[in-house]
Amino acid sequence: MRAHAFKDSEAKNKEISVGTFNYPMLMAADILLYDAAIVPVGADQKQHIEYTRDTAEKFNRVFKTDVFTLPEPYILPDTAVVPGIDGQKMSKSYGNVIPLFASYEELVKAVMSIVTDSSGERPENVYQIHKLVRSESELATIYDQHRGNYKALKETLIQDLDRYLAPMRAKYEELKEDSSIIDDVLARGAKEARAITEAKMEQVREAIGVR
Repeated sequence: MRAHAFKDSEAKNKEISVGTFNYPMLMAADILLYDAAIVPVGADQKQHIEYTRDTAEKFNRVFKTDVFTLPEPYILPDTAVVPGIDGQKMSKSYGNVIPLFASYEELVKAVMSIVTDSSGERPENVYQIHKLVRSESELATIYDQHRGNYKALKETLIQDLDRYLAPMRAKYEELKEDSSIIDDVLARGAKEARAITEAKMEQVREAIGVR
């Protein structure tokens, strides 16, 4: 079994449900229904694209058709894996995220909880998050000035995150005041998506001989 999720659950002695096996195929269906040629993912999600390609290739080969596009992953090297506040990959299931729409107080709590160590010249967990919102050339000076002062570095990260996330937070609050905007976008998107998926499913049914 090559699935990362299975291996992770097995290593942590977690209960392995049918969802562990179904979820990759649900993701594959979401990709294949829309003929996605390139899919932006994190490095830890690359395996899902591999499952999708395997599924598409086997269907096309078995039914002698080209119904499904074989997608390619698109992984940005600087954000291939975003670390969480505990040093593991950032994931809601791990409870180690910094929410994009967090209030200033929530940002302070999250950033000050980032796990640090004193084994190197800089706190890597703090730095790896920091470089997502500020250039490494600027950070070189900041981290040199505050070498060993993790509290000061975390406080700087809080200010930079707050500035970076402020426009998103403002838009989020605006949309919360008038949810009809979101409802309209979702309704129009669902209509467009349904037209695409119905056409694709018609191709699938024709390929396998089911009408």
